[in-house]
Amino acid sequence: MGLRGIQYNLCMPRELTPIVIGIAGGTGSGKTTVANAVLEKVGAHKIAFLAHDAYYKDLSDLPFSERAKINFDHPDSLDTPLLIKHIESLKNRQTIQAPIYDFKTHTRSAQTFPIEPQAVTIVEGILIFAEPELRKLFDVKIFVDTDPDLRFIRRLERDIAERGRTTQSVIKQYLDTVRPMHLKFVEPSKRYADVIIPEGGYNIVALDMVIARIESLLAGNQG
Repeated sequence: MGLRGIQYNLCMPRELTPIVIGIAGGTGSGKTTVANAVLEKVGAHKIAFLAHDAYYKDLSDLPFSERAKINFDHPDSLDTPLLIKHIESLKNRQTIQAPIYDFKTHTRSAQTFPIEPQAVTIVEGILIFAEPELRKLFDVKIFVDTDPDLRFIRRLERDIAERGRTTQSVIKQYLDTVRPMHLKFVEPSKRYADVIIPEGGYNIVALDMVIARIESLLAGNQG
């Protein structure tokens, strides 16, 4: 397990079409940490960032009790066609209006967030490599691979602190849907990755290699 094919798969034509990088991995694997490291090192002003979980389908037409029963770890819970449309728009240098999702109420805000096209587009999400049509859009596919126990602890801490969940509800969701869907969709999608980063943001060597390559691509586009 480790880096694979980085010297080949991070190649980009010298034309100015933005490069699209997908960062996938299980819940709590460190995807966001990796994305933030790239944003910090490369420069946020050069990168358009999209999170797949902002594209959860709006469930405002359902009672809250029914919303809570939805399997949010299945690909069908996400509005992936809209994400695909937005990535294509960014590649065509068009500004998009990204959705804003409320995880406490399981509804999409009436407000949107404008994202302008940049030299690099980063898309982060658990299920982005499980969707064939979405997968085709990525020039580089990075999978963050972290031990299940660490991922669960991170998810537990996050959902309690940021999403108003109880310990019991997080555990139940993990056993009912998160773990089964990880084994069914997320883990198998690892085979599509160009680069596998064990331990996510803590793997400094892998991060430095990925960041250096992105910077090289940006420099080449400016030439």
